[in-house]
Amino acid sequence: MKRIITIQDISCVGKCSLTVALPIISAAGVETAVLPTAVLSTHTAFPKFTFRDLTGEIEPIAETFEELGIDFDAVYTGYLGSFEQLALVEKFIKTFKTENTVVFIDPVMADNGQLYKGFTQEFADKMTELCKNADLILPNLTEASYMLHIPYQEKYDEEYIRDILVKLTDIGAKKAALTGISFEDDKIGVYLYDSQTKEFFSYFNEKLPVQFHGTGDVYASAALGAYMKGLSIQESLTVAVDYTLESMKCTLADENHRTYGVNFEEALPMLVKRLQK
Repeated sequence: MKRIITIQDISCVGKCSLTVALPIISAAGVETAVLPTAVLSTHTAFPKFTFRDLTGEIEPIAETFEELGIDFDAVYTGYLGSFEQLALVEKFIKTFKTENTVVFIDPVMADNGQLYKGFTQEFADKMTELCKNADLILPNLTEASYMLHIPYQEKYDEEYIRDILVKLTDIGAKKAALTGISFEDDKIGVYLYDSQTKEFFSYFNEKLPVQFHGTGDVYASAALGAYMKGLSIQESLTVAVDYTLESMKCTLADENHRTYGVNFEEALPMLVKRLQK
């Protein structure tokens, strides 16, 4: 069985970050080790939450892993909340990466044309530096815009997206996939560029007229789980689009659904079935 480690925060209640990464990647049949960067009572979409920073634990945990000879087939990073965490995660990657280790970076820091609260362009620049270590990065268009120092555009065409993807790989990542891309009102999906093969790939499915917190984390986790099970990166991104859509549909079908995330648990049988083909 392959083992990955995911480095991001965990919320006791609320569906995002480690709270979704651990069950989704585990359900895919991949051992999922975790390195929490912070623990929150609930995620930040709640009106009140507690927060305990775990930055000081990252290096001792990493050193213990190294002393024990623990290795990882993939390193997956999500939300990182400070410059210090970015530096520590880069050190972690350089320590544990071998020629067979996949580095999967989701540069979580912005959406809908705006950086998340507390983040700055300087932070985006440091995140860009971290992305140089990646085999695949998974930004949305807002994050890509900040990484490339270009204005965010709500309207775009395929040529524009392809240009963005090439520029993202010019940073250093081998592959870049833009999530949440939509050329038609009723379709949304992903667009990939592989700098080694010079090939583009895209896949789209139904676009629902709703937004839920944490769907980006659901998507990234499903994509990595599928990839570590042996699917191609194109197949993995496709499965992740379909799984995220199914999770949203399960949520909408639940008349008592809560607003703090999607019912990804109910869609897990669909994910497992797709990975068994």
